Parts: sequence; C-alpha cells; structure tokens
Amino acid sequence: MGRRVSVRRIEAAVDPATGRASFRDVIGVLTSWNDHELIVVARDRSETRIPVNRLVAGKVVPLFPARTVPLPAVDPVELQRIAARGWPAVEQQPLGEWTLRASAGFTRRANSVQALGDPGLPLPQALDRVRAWYAERALPAWLEVTVPGSPAGLTEQLDLLGARYSPTQVRTASPAALVEAGRGGAADRVRLSREAGADWLSVYRRASGDPAQDRAARQVLHGGPSVWFATVPDPHGPAPLAIGRCVIDGPWACFGAVEVRPEARRQGLATAVMAALAARAAEEGARGAYLQVEAENSGALTLYDGLGFTTSHTYHYACLPQAYPSA
Repeated sequence: MGRRVSVRRIEAAVDPATGRASFRDVIGVLTSWNDHELIVVARDRSETRIPVNRLVAGKVVPLFPARTVPLPAVDPVELQRIAARGWPAVEQQPLGEWTLRASAGFTRRANSVQALGDPGLPLPQALDRVRAWYAERALPAWLEVTVPGSPAGLTEQLDLLGARYSPTQVRTASPAALVEAGRGGAADRVRLSREAGADWLSVYRRASGDPAQDRAARQVLHGGPSVWFATVPDPHGPAPLAIGRCVIDGPWACFGAVEVRPEARRQGLATAVMAALAARAAEEGARGAYLQVEAENSGALTLYDGLGFTTSHTYHYACLPQAYPSA
C-alpha cells in the first residue's frame, strides 16, 4: 500500500481474436486494497479500479526516474499565485485584485491577504477594509507582501500603521535532484496516500485540537490540484516516524508539512519523504519544486540547502495592529 506498483489484471475473460484471456498492466501508486478491489492512481491522475477476482499479479517497482530538466520559467507573482492554489483558504473574498483569506486561524498563509496587484481602493481605505474583515472573524489582520507584486507604497502605509513583519523565503529546486538525494536511502519505506489520515495528523505539529481550526486544517491540507501525503510507518506503533505533503499544479510541485518525530531524526527520513514525493510529482509532469519556509527556521533551511534548493524570492507577512473590536 502506498508504493509505486505494476499490477496485471484480466481485461477480458476471452479475447475473441485469440480465444484466450487478455491482460492489461497498470503502473501507479496503490492507494487502496480491500476485499473487493484495488485502486491504482496512474501518472495522469486517473484511478484504475481492479476487482480482486481480476487480479493476476503485482509487484513493487522503483520510483519514477525523474529527468534533470531546466526549471519552468516563472516570476515571483506567478509563483505566489500557484502557491495560493496549493494551500487554498476555506474562505476567500476578492478586494480588487487582492484576495482576503480566512481559515479559522490555521496558518498565516491561509489567514492573510494575498496583496498582489491593485485593491481597487486607495491603500489607506483598502487597509481599513482588511482590518474590519479580519476583526469580524476574530482574526489578526495579516497581509502577504511581495516585491515585486504588491502595489507601490504599500510598505510605507503599513509602516505608518505600525505593522510588524515576518520574512518568508520561497525556494526552488529540481524534482530530479530531490529524487537523486534520496536514492539508496529510506525512500522505499515511504508510503503515499491521497488523504491525511489520523496517523498522519498525529505527527503534524500544526494540529491544534480546536475543532473549528482542525476542520479548517483538513480542508486546506486536502485542497489543491493533485495532493499527496507521505508517511514513513513506525514498525512499533501507529504514529508515523515522518510525514510530508506535496501538491502538483502543472509544471510546479509544492512541498511542505515535512515533519520527523524527534526520536527518528538524523536518519535521512525527511530526505526520503521529499524524494518519494518528488518522484510522484515528476511522474505527473512537474519540472520544478518549490517550498515556503520562514527565514528564521535555520534547521529547515539547512535541510533544504543540502537538497539543492535556492532562494527564488522573499515575501513578508505584515501584521496590522487591530483597530476594531473582535466579533
């Protein structure tokens, strides 16, 4: 389960042309297997359901052999918009070209304004609207400020209002490099799934225990064009040793939520998770990998440096002092 496999099935009990049974081979990730059928997700994301009584044979096959190709051309604005699709907020509302986003407080990315382009109002009025919108939801007013991308003068207005800033780096790499980094390691221990189950969530540090926020987390985590979750099972218990998430959107794949339990660190499990997810991303056609990491997260930056990630650009989360009572 959760591995890349090749499965042979009976396509037709009798082929009229030969008078014998005909067979079909399917290659993809085995995502389900019960008493009735198997489900294999192919590289085109299609699901093949194979009745158990038509199963002939199956075997695990190596990770997809990702080829080294140039990264897709992209500018900071386009990559920020791709990232927003890969982490879609529960609630979204336009303000001109800006997007107001809220998800019960689950992560700044899903609870901040993507301030790209023109808000359709003078900046002071737009920021008043932002603060009011978040106050109605009892949330702090965060803005995602990208230069280039955000309107001229926005930073000056934020400074006047006393905003505080938190820098975040956007880093890019080749999926092939990530697959190669995991070769010969623990990548064959990684299992892939289309859903973040209770075991995956038990390791995810951003799970809060608040019911509303956890519901929002599930919706955000499962949002995006093609989402995969990785786990490294613990042979001695139900909670995985390591987890990760990847969402594939055309030529780009976003990596995140890479977590390793403290007692399992320094065993190459984070690299293995990244490698398995990168191989699947490459199989679906991704030619570039990206991630967003807080500029002060030295441990994560060291890992990503070693995997060949380089900085594409930096954006800032700016938090406005709240001028309205919380609803």
